[in-house]
Amino acid sequence: MDLFAIHHIAIIVSDYEKSKDFYVDKLGFEVIRENYRPQKEDWKLDLKVNDTTELEIFAPKNPPKRPSFPEACGLRHLAFKVNEIERVVAELNELGIECEPIRTDEFTNKKMTFFFDPDGLPLELHE
Repeated sequence: MDLFAIHHIAIIVSDYEKSKDFYVDKLGFEVIRENYRPQKEDWKLDLKVNDTTELEIFAPKNPPKRPSFPEACGLRHLAFKVNEIERVVAELNELGIECEPIRTDEFTNKKMTFFFDPDGLPLELHE
């Protein structure tokens, strides 16, 4: 089997404009493609994470709420690798995005923290 990289991660959002502002204007992901799909009555936004990975944002009409506590089966969180976690947290805070306190992952001994997108999807920073 030849599975060697993640091509994309897809998430569903409830408010297209709010999520586009969050992921593009605040987090800084570059837009690759932006399409309205009339047959599905939704928006699909493809963002560049790096040279090999994309983040797909789907914005359908009235998606069901994401169960979170207690955690349900499915995607638990999306983690982004960063070099200087304190600097990234400070930048997010300046944008009005609150992060949990920075802590050390007990298995990797690397610094990590969480913050949330507009729909409450947990996003992790991992050094």
